[in-house]
Amino acid sequence: MDYLENANVVHPMDITLLAGRLLLAWIFLHEGMALALNFDAAVIAMAKLGVFELLVVAVIALQLAAGLSIALGLLTRLGALSLGLFCLSTALMFHNDFANHNEILHFEKDLAIAGGMFVLVTTGAGTLSVDRFLERRIMATADESRKPLRRAVERGIL
Repeated sequence: MDYLENANVVHPMDITLLAGRLLLAWIFLHEGMALALNFDAAVIAMAKLGVFELLVVAVIALQLAAGLSIALGLLTRLGALSLGLFCLSTALMFHNDFANHNEILHFEKDLAIAGGMFVLVTTGAGTLSVDRFLERRIMATADESRKPLRRAVERGIL
């Protein structure tokens, strides 16, 4: 079985990976939408934590863009890396009161989500993704102009 034939086979692992991506993406898409729809309240709440308005906008953009990236499987590794680092920084900056059991739970949750994101960085999006669709299209062509893209696919960057 050559590369293109094998690329079209869907395994149970691919379905599991899709489900995992959707579950990981959901928390960021939901939170990003909630912050965007309640922007004024979010800015006031974040200001109490020392976060200025422009950073709130950046957080909303990151959560929505990277969450959508993971859900669709489009530039998945980049989206997962971004959200993994975001979760680590959130845990360290905002959930570091270890005398408070609730804060410990939030700290551990952020670490667990970051771990899931880093696994996704390693595995990629899987067969059921826009990344894989683009990968198939790039690898199927012998066009010289796509040589850099082919190298990126072969190295696992895309």
